[in-house]
Amino acid sequence: MSSTAGHVIKCKAAVAWEAGKPLVMEEVEVAPPQAGEVRLKILYTSLCHTDVYFWEAKGQTPLFPRIFGHEAGGIVESVGEGVSHLKPGDHALPVFTGECGECSHCKSEESNMCDLLRINTDRGVMINDSQTRFSIKGQPVYHFVGTSTFSEYTVVHAGCVAKINPAAPLDKVCILSCGICTGLGATINVAKPKPGSSVAIFGLGAVGLAAAEGARISGASRIIGVDLVSSRFEEAKKFGVNEFVNPKDHDKPVQQVIAEMTNGGVDRAVECTGSIQAMISAFECVHDGWGVAVLVGVPNKDDAFKTHPMNFLNERTLKGTFYGNYKPRTDLPSVVEKYMKGELELEKFITHTVPFSEINKAFDYMLKGQSIRCIIRMEE
Repeated sequence: MSSTAGHVIKCKAAVAWEAGKPLVMEEVEVAPPQAGEVRLKILYTSLCHTDVYFWEAKGQTPLFPRIFGHEAGGIVESVGEGVSHLKPGDHALPVFTGECGECSHCKSEESNMCDLLRINTDRGVMINDSQTRFSIKGQPVYHFVGTSTFSEYTVVHAGCVAKINPAAPLDKVCILSCGICTGLGATINVAKPKPGSSVAIFGLGAVGLAAAEGARISGASRIIGVDLVSSRFEEAKKFGVNEFVNPKDHDKPVQQVIAEMTNGGVDRAVECTGSIQAMISAFECVHDGWGVAVLVGVPNKDDAFKTHPMNFLNERTLKGTFYGNYKPRTDLPSVVEKYMKGELELEKFITHTVPFSEINKAFDYMLKGQSIRCIIRMEE
């Protein structure tokens, strides 16, 4: 065990004290892991749009002070009682959802939605004892989605930690712990396009580009990007997108435009925006008889999906996915190996790198729409 095992660690963390205000570098105390938990030394983390959304406190119960961050790579510093799949020194990716291994979802080959550890954005404490592991001068600092990676050390439930190949560069594979796997898996694991097929990707942010990358890896021949921001189209070419549609350029529904381009509709569509209209368009633009549409984006709580039942009776399929249907502990190591073998390209997702002390720059880049992924290097 490491010399710090069993002791409180004092380290730097970027703390959000209130909604929408710049994060503040603080010295925090990080308690040792309890039973079933792991303490990680974070080496690299990246900013995801979900962090920004909850930092802005849009549409949910605000909880502050809080340490955000959920895409990261690090090394196991110590483990709590009963943790057997991880040991100090292991290279690992913490994930916002988990795999307890015991529930009906974990035992099913078809699901990754663990009963115990699936994402909970409201909870700011550990499951074990409903306490935080972070504090500043005795004041609790809340966790975020069980990961809180904007800290040099963090404590995570062991079921939310994937052990990976120690040869994998953590400054690249850290982005697999959220958005990239979400989009990639939506295409590869759920849409499952055949080689030579056509795929429409709605939304060309990080998740949509990852979905396009999944279509490229699958051998799709026509990858049609759909986005309201035409400037995104050039970047998307790097991810295999070879045709573009901006719905604002047409005076008819985009599903009709795509059906006309593709002789009746695309074979697969993946929706990565959260816009209810994009979801409907993605479903209605797939070919009858065999078309499959996959929803990835999270809608507003009052949204309703409306389409004519004949669209289903004409043998179109609508599916949803969570985290690309990847089980974190079981499947993430093999996605890392895809990168190591050169099948999956991660470098093109990384547009910026900043030191931890400049983490607020990462928020600026994302708010200005300038970054796909900004890597935050913990050690200066």
